[in-house]
Amino acid sequence: MLQTLLNRLEGIYPEMVEIRRELHMNPELSFQEVQTPKFIAGFLQDLGLEVKTGVGGRGVVAKLKGGQPGKTVAIRADFDALPIQEETDLSFQSKVPGVMHACGHDAHTAIALGLAKVFAENRDQLKGNIVFIHQHAEEVLPGGAIAMIEDGCLDGVDVIFATHMENDYPVGTIAYRSGYIMSCADEFYIDVLGQGGHAQSPHHTKDALVVGAQLVCNLQHIVSRRVNPLKSAVVSVGSFHSGTATNIVNGEAKITGEVRAFEEEIRTDVEKMIEEITSATCQAARSTYNYTYLRGYPSTYNHPDITNLLVDSAKQVVDVHNIIEIEPMMGAEDFAYYTQKIPGTYFFTGSANPEDETVYPYHHPKFKIDERAILVASKVLAAATIQYLNDEA
Repeated sequence: MLQTLLNRLEGIYPEMVEIRRELHMNPELSFQEVQTPKFIAGFLQDLGLEVKTGVGGRGVVAKLKGGQPGKTVAIRADFDALPIQEETDLSFQSKVPGVMHACGHDAHTAIALGLAKVFAENRDQLKGNIVFIHQHAEEVLPGGAIAMIEDGCLDGVDVIFATHMENDYPVGTIAYRSGYIMSCADEFYIDVLGQGGHAQSPHHTKDALVVGAQLVCNLQHIVSRRVNPLKSAVVSVGSFHSGTATNIVNGEAKITGEVRAFEEEIRTDVEKMIEEITSATCQAARSTYNYTYLRGYPSTYNHPDITNLLVDSAKQVVDVHNIIEIEPMMGAEDFAYYTQKIPGTYFFTGSANPEDETVYPYHHPKFKIDERAILVASKVLAAATIQYLNDEA
């Protein structure tokens, strides 16, 4: 059956490219997707799948029942775009000013729709079921995944797969990681509250600017001195605002930043450490503070057994030398919520081609992909799906 699917994917590859380009020309921002989910739902309904719309807000979920009983695999694809003005030379550039598919979500959607078509054509031979999760709002907190899960998109699902276009690797490459592949992404906001006054009388003030500057320095001790060096964490101050004039001691300073970590224990400890250091620094300067810590997406964990299955499956359709295990990265993805609930794995599909200038990273106004990556990813996902469904374990 797998070879039949692979041949058919090659046959409909032009159609998947056409879908990707149609979506690329008509991008929609996170939580504002209207036409994109309609397009997706219509395509899946025409295939005869059980389709639910409005899942978790704007998501679309379709279920394909195989001709034989068995397990259930989910394939997830995100479909939101970014607030970026496109600067490519593509003939199918975005028609929407200031909005662009600069992260490959148009390709992810085309891959999932192509897979739905070829699997639907062979459903009688399929052992088990496939759920296609088309997710809105991956790019903006709180993301679409958690709401779709709460709305039942994983009900009855045994395992989940997803991929992402990646211009760090050439087309034809599959990049995977067992265990943590991406970090959490949290934000913190600190208001240092002192007492302003005239610069000629600093002893009558509580200089929030100086306290804030000291706090920025003190926060650097978290990773360098308080986190186990064998663990990973990032604490970055992104902004510091205080002051309006040369002769005014400032009574307030605003500091913002972010935290990245893999392990939940480290994440929680860093959250506490930031407040401990803020409290001690302000207390020493007779100042007070407000502290807000916003948890973003958790770290993305790839289950080892499922990742091994993915790698074994990829070897059936990709040159083994092009399958590479990568280091974990400090990016974040709300796919993390899915693998908190069920086993799954998330991998990168190389989409770069220097000869065609498809080398810019995602979220760049000149981002574009070598569209052959669509076929590579779809074949790997097809192989992994079949291998999991046919595995008797």
